[in-house]
Amino acid sequence: MKRDEDASPLIHENVTDDDDHHHARHHFTRDRDRPFWSNLPFFGDDLRFSPCNSRISLILLGIIVLAALISVFSIFHQLNAPYLCKKDGIVLHCPYVKEPASLWENPYSATTSWKPCAERRNGGISDVPPENETTGYIFIHAEGGLNQQRIAICNAVAVAKIMNATLILPVLKQDQIWKDQTKFEDIFDVDHFIDYLKDDVRIVRDIPEWFTDKSELFSSIRRTVKNIPKYAPAQFYMDNVLPRIKEKKIMALKPFVDRLGYDNVPPEINRLRCRVNYHALKFLPEIEQMADLLVSRMRNRTGSSNPYMALHLRFEKGMVGLSFCDFVGTREEKARMAEYRKKEWPRRYKNGSHLWQLALQKRKEGRCPLEPGEVAVILRAMGYPKETQIYVASGQVYGGQNRMAPLRNMFPNLVTKEELTTKEELDGFRKHVTSLAALDFLVCLKSDVFVMTHGGNFAKLIIGARRYMGHRQKSIKPDKGLMSKSFGDPYMGWATFVEDVIVTHQTRTGLPEETFPNYDLWENPLTPCMCKA
Repeated sequence: MKRDEDASPLIHENVTDDDDHHHARHHFTRDRDRPFWSNLPFFGDDLRFSPCNSRISLILLGIIVLAALISVFSIFHQLNAPYLCKKDGIVLHCPYVKEPASLWENPYSATTSWKPCAERRNGGISDVPPENETTGYIFIHAEGGLNQQRIAICNAVAVAKIMNATLILPVLKQDQIWKDQTKFEDIFDVDHFIDYLKDDVRIVRDIPEWFTDKSELFSSIRRTVKNIPKYAPAQFYMDNVLPRIKEKKIMALKPFVDRLGYDNVPPEINRLRCRVNYHALKFLPEIEQMADLLVSRMRNRTGSSNPYMALHLRFEKGMVGLSFCDFVGTREEKARMAEYRKKEWPRRYKNGSHLWQLALQKRKEGRCPLEPGEVAVILRAMGYPKETQIYVASGQVYGGQNRMAPLRNMFPNLVTKEELTTKEELDGFRKHVTSLAALDFLVCLKSDVFVMTHGGNFAKLIIGARRYMGHRQKSIKPDKGLMSKSFGDPYMGWATFVEDVIVTHQTRTGLPEETFPNYDLWENPLTPCMCKA
C-alpha cells in the first residue's frame, strides 16, 4: 500500500490509514459477494450488456467442468488399477481377458504350406553294403537325460552314414544326475529302429563276437577317438576318424554330445537325422499306450471333450542354481542358494561379488527361467481362462507349493502324471527314470498347446516334432526378454501388457521358420526335412 501511495497519482494524499483499511475491506467484501463467473471472460460487472457472451461462457464452463470430472475419474481409476496383476498374499488376481478365436490352434491358412518329407521311401534300392564290407564299426555312449540321448542316437546314425560304417546299437550311459541304468531296449523299439533304417545304415545289436575284449572299447585310448570338436563338420570325420576306423576296425567315439554340426553337413545327412528322430525312434508299445491313456484323461477331465495345455516348467533347484539368476525369496533362501552355487559351480561363483550384476544382465537378455507366477500372468494375458486344463511336465519345483501357488490359484486345473494315475499304474515305469520322462514327452507332444518356460533339449525336440508333424497345434515359446522388461516396468498397465504379449507371440506359436546359419535342426527342421505342400 505504501508503494501504491508513492506511485499512484489517483490516491489522495490526506487519506488516513483507517480510511485505507476500510476501503480495502469494502473492496474485499464486494469481490467476495460477486458471483465467481463474473471474473470469467465475457462476463462483466453488468451481465445485461452481454447476453450472447454469457451463453458462450456458460457452455465453456460446462465443458471445463466435464473435462475436470473425466480427469478425476481417470486418475482415480489409474490409482486403483493393479500393476499388471494384484497380489494378495500368494494369490495373483489378474483382470479378465477375452478369449481369442485362435487360442488353441494356429490359423489353418498358416499350416498348409509345408509337409514332412524325411520318411523312408518304400521300394527304393538300398546302397548299404553287407556288414563285412563296411569300413568298420563305431560305438558310442549316449550320455545325459533321455532327450540328450535321443539327439546322440540320431547323430550316431548320421556319422555312420558319413563314413559308411556299421553302427553298434548305442548304449545309454548312466548319468551322474539321472542315476539311471536304462538300456536302449528298455525305452525304444529296437526291431523297428533297425528295420526302418536298413536302407540307410547297417546297424547291429551288439559288438561282433570276434572282438573279445569289449571293455577295451572305452578303457583303451587306442580304441577311442577323443578329439572330436563340438558341431564338427562331416569332413572332419572323413579326414580324422575314418582312417582310424579302417585301421582298428572298431572304434569308440567319446565324448559324443553335440559332436556333429548342422549347416556344415550335406542336406541328405540332416534329412537322415530327421528320419531317425521322427520315424525310426519309437518308444516301446507299453510306454505309448500309457501315454495315450494320460492324453485321454486330460481330454476328458470336464466330463466332455476338452482341449488341454502341456506346460514344461523348468524351475528345479539345479536349473535355478545353474542359471545364476536372481529370484524372489527370503534372505535365508537366497543365502542357501548362494552356498549351493558355490559348492556346485565354484569356478563360476568365485567370490560372488560379480553375481548381482550378472543376474541383472541375464534377466535383461531374457536368459532366466520363468517363475511359475510369471507363467501364470503371461497365460492369462494371452486369454487362457481359469478353467484351462494344464498338464505339467516338471521335476520338483524349487520353493515347493509356495512357489507354485500363484500358478495353481490362477489355473486350478493343474495336474501331473502322478495325479492322473494310480500308484499301481506308474509302478511299472518307476524302475527307469527315462520311462517317466518318455511319458511326459508323449503327453506334451500330443497336447493342443505346448508352452515352454526355458530352453533345453526336451522343449526344442517337442517344438521341432510338432512343427514337422503338421504345426496346426500351437507351441508357444515366450519372449523372456520382453517379459522381463514388462515385469520390471512399474508404469505399465494391464491393457498395454496384454497387447504387447499378444502381438509379440503371434509369431512364436511353432510355425515353420526359415533356417539360418548355425540353426538348431531339432527345434526347426524346415529346410532339410520338410517340403512345400
